[in-house]
Amino acid sequence: MLAVVDVGNTNIVLAIHDGSSWKHIWRVFADQKKTGDEYYAIFRSLLEGDNVDPSAVDRVIISSVVPNLTLSLLKNANRLFGCDAMLVRHDMKTGLIRSSIPSELGMDLLCNMAYAHHFRPDDTVMTVDFGTALTFSTADASGEVKGVAIVPGLLTSVNALFGSTAQLPQVELRLPSTSLGRNSEDSIRAGIMYGYAGLVSRIIECTEAELGVHLYVMATGGLCKTISPLITRIDHIDKRHTLEGLRLLADLNFQ
Repeated sequence: MLAVVDVGNTNIVLAIHDGSSWKHIWRVFADQKKTGDEYYAIFRSLLEGDNVDPSAVDRVIISSVVPNLTLSLLKNANRLFGCDAMLVRHDMKTGLIRSSIPSELGMDLLCNMAYAHHFRPDDTVMTVDFGTALTFSTADASGEVKGVAIVPGLLTSVNALFGSTAQLPQVELRLPSTSLGRNSEDSIRAGIMYGYAGLVSRIIECTEAELGVHLYVMATGGLCKTISPLITRIDHIDKRHTLEGLRLLADLNFQ
């Protein structure tokens, strides 16, 4: 079996794939103050709670955008599963043109673009990832990485608004019933949801105009299904897109 670990700024996702489907997916808060032993205890408890035999895992791959947690997760993978984990790197096999991969490209975006290109090899594909940051990563049909756009994520914006104002409340993000809010919650919900829907549509339009092609747009991330009814240009939604990218990279690089 394959274990994949996606280390993000907000959450760490551990998932188990048995060769045909995802059997388990766990999500824990990414806390840089936790020790390696604490993370080991957390992950060990999750595996035991779902009766997963760690010795059945023979491959582990990790994508991390949090350098302070990377070494800890690598060591814990060996402790948990008894095998060395593969760390996602720019120089590994991805199906993309290696020379086109920017040196600062995040590992999560590399996973996203690798899977998008694999999923739609004949199209120029944009992956829109609704995470801590809202990211737009694009690769063309040849596997060339065209570029990335990044803005604060929806929850990041809501939290910043809540933390920086005295009277505005914390708001649950869901589809707004109106663009003309009559109370604080409805007003914030209308501004964030309609505003971000317009932002996503505009970046898609600008990218298509610059490249001169029609994009196939894939969406992932925690809020992709929540906001997608407001965005007509999304062609495919998969909350496991990044995990599928990790699985693809494992298949391409493990001997």
